[in-house]
Amino acid sequence: MTVLQKRLLSVVLAITFIFFIIAARLFYVQVIWGRELVMRASDQWNREIPVVAARGLIYDRNGTVIAGNTQSYAVFARPNAVGDKAYAAAMLAPLLGQDEGAVLKKLHKSGVSEVTLARQTGRAAVEGIISLGIDGIYYSPDTSRAYAYGDALCQVLGFTSSDGLGLSGIEKVYNDVLSGIDGSILYSSDIVGNLTDGTDIVYREAVDGDGIMLTIDIDIQLVAEQAVRRVCLSSGAESASCIVLDPNSFEVLAMVNYPSYDLNDIPRDEPEVLNSLSRNTIVCDIYEPGSTFKVVTAAANLQEYLNGNTAAFSPTYIFNGSRTRSVDGTTIRCWSDHANGKHSSQTLALALNNSCNPCFTDIALALGTNVFYDYLTLFGLGNVTGIDFAGEALGMLVPQSLVRDCDLARIGFGQTVAVTGLQLACAVASAVNGGNYYVPSLARGVVSKDGSVEELSPVLKNTTISERASAMLCEMLEGVVAEGSGKNAYIEGYRVAGKTGTAQKYENGAVAQGKYVSSFVGFFPANEPRYLALVIVDEPQGAYYGSVVAAPVAAEIFNGIISVKNIPPVE
Repeated sequence: MTVLQKRLLSVVLAITFIFFIIAARLFYVQVIWGRELVMRASDQWNREIPVVAARGLIYDRNGTVIAGNTQSYAVFARPNAVGDKAYAAAMLAPLLGQDEGAVLKKLHKSGVSEVTLARQTGRAAVEGIISLGIDGIYYSPDTSRAYAYGDALCQVLGFTSSDGLGLSGIEKVYNDVLSGIDGSILYSSDIVGNLTDGTDIVYREAVDGDGIMLTIDIDIQLVAEQAVRRVCLSSGAESASCIVLDPNSFEVLAMVNYPSYDLNDIPRDEPEVLNSLSRNTIVCDIYEPGSTFKVVTAAANLQEYLNGNTAAFSPTYIFNGSRTRSVDGTTIRCWSDHANGKHSSQTLALALNNSCNPCFTDIALALGTNVFYDYLTLFGLGNVTGIDFAGEALGMLVPQSLVRDCDLARIGFGQTVAVTGLQLACAVASAVNGGNYYVPSLARGVVSKDGSVEELSPVLKNTTISERASAMLCEMLEGVVAEGSGKNAYIEGYRVAGKTGTAQKYENGAVAQGKYVSSFVGFFPANEPRYLALVIVDEPQGAYYGSVVAAPVAAEIFNGIISVKNIPPVE
C-alpha cells in the first residue's frame, strides 16, 4: 500500500469515526434524552397556574361547622420574568410578612419556571401587590382554615401548615380525606412568561376535599369547656381536662384540655408553647387514677361472685373495720382514721361510698393475680383503646410475671397503675353499660360533596362483665353520689352515679408533697346511662379531694347537658 493510499484510508476512517460519533449523539439526543428535552421545552414555553382545592369541612355530630375555610390567595413568581429582583423583594416582603432576604433568595432561584412566594395571603396584601405592577408576580385563589369556636376543641381538631397540610389532631389523622386535588390553568407563553397571542388556555378543575363529621356535640363541648376552665382558674390548678362519652357506643361527645390556645391565632413562632398547649393530654398522657379505679376492681369482684368464685365477696359481705393492712411489709391505709365507728363493718356498696382502700386491697388479693389481670386486660388497661387519634399512650401496668402481692394490693385501689383519661373513661363506661367495650371514636362519618354522610358504625372490641353485674355496680355507684363521697355531683330529680378519686403525684420516684390529682367519673341516668364524664384536675391548690374539686365540675357539666338537651327530671 502506497503512502497516498494509507493517507486516504486514514481520512476515511477518521470521517467514519466522526460520523459514528455524530450518529451516536443524535441517537442519544433524540431517543434517550428526547423526552427530557421535550419536557424542558414545554416547561420553558408553557405556564401552569395552580388552582388550590378547598380543604374539607369538619362538622360536629349535628352538622354544625366547626372548622371551615375563608378566601385567601397564593402568590407566585416567575424568576426569569422579574427584572429588578432586589426592588421586587424589598416591596413584596412587607406585604407578605416575610424577610426580605428570604424573598430575594426565592426570586434568584434557578432551574424552575415558578416559585411559591406565599400561601394563605389576605386580600389587602394581594391588592398591594397588584398596585406595584411588578412583572413576573401573580396570584391565584387559595383558602385558609377558619375555626368557628376559637380555642374550643383545639387539641382535638389540631391545625394545618401554611400550605394546608394537616399537622396535628383530626386535621392530621384525616388529612387524606380532607385534602382535595389541586387543579391548574395551563397556557403557552414567551420566554419571560407572558401569554402568547392565540394560545389555548386549558383549565383543570380542582377537586375539593371531603368533610369529616365528628362524634363531638359542640353544645356539650362548650358546656364542658366552660366548666373545666372555671375549675382550673378557681383552684389554681396546673391543668384540667374532661371527656364526655356516650357509654353505649364510646362516641366522644366532648373532650377538653385546659390551658388551651386559639386555633385562629396559633403560636407558630413559639414551638415549645405550641407543643405544650396542643397536646391532647386526656389521650396522650398517663396519671395514677386513685380511687376512681375502684370501679374496675368492684366490677371484677361482682362478676366473679356471680360466676361462683368463692374467693370473691358477695354484695352483703361485711368487711372488717380495720383501717390498715400490711402486705409484704407495705402498710395499706384508709384515708380515714375510722374514729367514732366511721367505716367500720361495711359492705362493698359502703366501701365505694367511703372510698376505703383496705377493702379493695382485700378484693384484689382474694381474686389473685391471674384472675384480676384477666379483668384488667378486658378493661383495656396497659393497652391503647384504638381511638382515631395519633399519639395515644399505652398506660402503665406492672407486667403480670413481675407483680408482687403489695403491687396487686395497691392496683386494687388505683395506685401502682397509670392510665390515660380515655382508658379510664372507657373502662368505667364498659362496667356500667352492661359490659360492652367498644373502640372509642372521634369521627362519626365522611361527608361527601353532595352533603351525604357515610356513617361509621361502633366497633365492639370485647365484653367485660355481665349485664347483671353491671346493673348491681350502677346501683352501688348511684349510692356514692346520693349519700357517699360523690355528694357534690348530686342533681335533684336526676339519677346521677359516680366515683371520686384523689391521688398523690410522684416525682423522681418519691411522693411529691402537696401535689395531687383530683378526679371524678360519673354518669346519668344511673339505671340507663346515656352520658358519662371523667373530670381530672391536676395539682389544685388548697382543697384537693376529688369530692370537693372534681365532683362539682361533673355536676356542672351534667346540668349543662340537661339544659341544652332538654332532659326532663325523673318522675
